[in-house]
Amino acid sequence: MALPVLLLVGCEQGARTPPDAYDIGKMDLKPVPAKLGGDRHQGAFAEGSALSLTAELKPLDPAPVKTIRLDTTHKIVEVAPGVKFSAWTFGNQVPGPTVRARVGDRIKFSMTNRSDEPVPGVAMTAAPMMHSMDFHAAMVSPQDKYRSIAPGQTIEFEFTLNYPGVFMYHCGTPMILEHIASGMYGAVVVEPRAGYPTKVDREYVVVQSEFYAKPDPAKRMVDGAPLYVLDGDRLRSAQPTHTVFNGTHNGMVKQPLAAKPGERIRLHVLNVGPSKTSSFHVVGTIFDRVWFEGNPDNQFRGMQTVLLGSSNAATVEFMIPEAGSYIMVDHHFANASQGAIGLISTTVKPESKDLEHHNLEASAAPTDPQTAQAKLNFESKCLACHTVGEGKKLGPDLAGVTKRRTDVWLARWLKEPEKMLESDADAKALLLEHNNIPMPNQSLGADEIRGYVKYFHWIDSRPPGAVKAATGGH
Repeated sequence: MALPVLLLVGCEQGARTPPDAYDIGKMDLKPVPAKLGGDRHQGAFAEGSALSLTAELKPLDPAPVKTIRLDTTHKIVEVAPGVKFSAWTFGNQVPGPTVRARVGDRIKFSMTNRSDEPVPGVAMTAAPMMHSMDFHAAMVSPQDKYRSIAPGQTIEFEFTLNYPGVFMYHCGTPMILEHIASGMYGAVVVEPRAGYPTKVDREYVVVQSEFYAKPDPAKRMVDGAPLYVLDGDRLRSAQPTHTVFNGTHNGMVKQPLAAKPGERIRLHVLNVGPSKTSSFHVVGTIFDRVWFEGNPDNQFRGMQTVLLGSSNAATVEFMIPEAGSYIMVDHHFANASQGAIGLISTTVKPESKDLEHHNLEASAAPTDPQTAQAKLNFESKCLACHTVGEGKKLGPDLAGVTKRRTDVWLARWLKEPEKMLESDADAKALLLEHNNIPMPNQSLGADEIRGYVKYFHWIDSRPPGAVKAATGGH
């Protein structure tokens, strides 16, 4: 955590900040006590003109008092194709709606714990439980405002926004790690009192987060597909199954952000974690301005990548130089390979692409989650050496491989290729056929190997020529 502090020593201070902007004596630090009641709200889960429900940020509501509601719910969300996850939410979505306001605005907040309401499509996936709200943008007593409330209860409290920035909100009920990993988070974008020092054509919010999902041990189903629940072991060891932008694996590829050549774009980027760091980058452009934590006083110029720890944020501005698709990516590519990919597209039409980095073409996709993940792994790791149905490269064409080899042979080859080359005649023949270039050991786990074998079977179950693996490029 020391790195951002050291970097800020050299940042360029914003030019429009009044000299008394950070005068503690002029800040509102005496909010009224919170109100706790038993009245259950039964209307919309999210209400208020200051809320944006999508990545596109709505214009600022000029009213100095903003009334918002974010009720807690339990809901099934599709994190990736076939991965229907038992989530906990604010405002019935993951991430929760974005709050937009200005320094000096007063937020009147209300929340009903509706975790005991039925979940559509499946029997109750998680027991009703206590929930709470922690606004990083507020300066209040946590014991008063951020208290946990029981199912059916409602809490109301107010606070004044004293600092500009992009702030996280999340559930603060123990165990906090589980509540955040289940989907209880969102962003608050607070403009400086006098507004931002620059003008832009489009403004979006990008929230990066992690999911830790496993098939439900009780084998429950949702609309014919397996239910996925929180994997506590992976969560505590910080080994996510998916790392995503705005709640969905590659979701911002299928629904890209719109832009036009010559336009100036402002992205408010928040990494909610709960446990990983983000290296946010947009391929094909340079961040003209970066406001660390979303505050224009914390300004850098000409940055390629922004490093964000868990709950850190940045506002980045850049120009779209020409027509094309500009890939947003976590340049920590272990995270990108898990779904932290998005597009800013001048075509405005949704791209049907799985992008690991720059230009991987789309291919048919299996619906089984393990097979679908193996397809993504294959297209990000294996395409430099292999094709599917297009002839050999450095390695063999893998079309028909399950008809030529047994599953046991394939699993051994994927696990320990160097040992196979010592004793297996077929492996030795492959080495000679492909210019004595051995396949490297990828250190694959048992689940990954099973996924690859399932993916190879899926390929061979399709009609000839129906599957064309993505062709990679860096």
